[in-house]
Amino acid sequence: MSQEKLHTIKNSGFKVPEDYFDTLEDRLFTQAKLKASTDSSGFTVPENYLDTLEDKILSQVSKQQEEPKVISLFNRKNLLYASSIAAAVTLLFTLSIQKTKPILDGVDNETVESYLLNEDIDLYEIASRLTVEDLAEENFKEVKIDEATFEDYILNDLDLEGIMTN
Repeated sequence: MSQEKLHTIKNSGFKVPEDYFDTLEDRLFTQAKLKASTDSSGFTVPENYLDTLEDKILSQVSKQQEEPKVISLFNRKNLLYASSIAAAVTLLFTLSIQKTKPILDGVDNETVESYLLNEDIDLYEIASRLTVEDLAEENFKEVKIDEATFEDYILNDLDLEGIMTN
């Protein structure tokens, strides 16, 4: 508030209850009579209480300090939680890292042929599984079949009657 407007304030902001000053004298005399009629407040302190108070407090504090409460960090519950979390993380990593392809070296041709015939796999499905690298010309140039193996295949595995009828 600026200094120029201070002289225009009509109200101080403080209010006094009605009839406050009319009953003030009576209330002051009543308070004075009450203080004169009572010698003490009604509260007493036992003899030598303040002298022995310090000793009592120190004895109680020393008892509490002798038996501290110790909480172990490695209790059964915490150890169980930690080991189960570690096992879950280890299992997660071993399952996600293990991406080895199956080895088909021990599978013979008859097993593969019977699988393809029994499962009704279409030629288009087989072609969709082959990559460009599998069909590269270099893969077929190095395959050398001798005449004995070729004759054995024609005599034993090839259905000549089916080819002749078609």
